[in-house]
Amino acid sequence: METFRNCQSCGMPMKKDPQKGGTNSDGTKNLIYCSYCYYNGVFTQPNMTLDEMKTLVKGKLIEMGFPGFIAGWFTKGIPKLKRWKN
Repeated sequence: METFRNCQSCGMPMKKDPQKGGTNSDGTKNLIYCSYCYYNGVFTQPNMTLDEMKTLVKGKLIEMGFPGFIAGWFTKGIPKLKRWKN
C-alpha cells in the first residue's frame, strides 16, 4: 500500500494524527487518509465537498493560532490530494 506524508483528504501531516492513520474495513491501518477523515473503510464525512473541506481546514488552522492568510495558503494544495483529484 502506498504511504503518504499528509492525509490525502484534508492535508494534515500524518505524523500529527494521534492514530497515525485511518482504518480500513478489516481493521488494518490506512496510510492514505488520517483517522479524522477515514474510519472503518469509509470517509467520516462522505458527502463533504472540496470547498467544505477547505473551509473546515482553514477554520481548524485559525483555531490553532495560524493567521488567516497562512491558513488560506495551506488550503491551496487540498484540490491536488488523492481524494479530490477526480
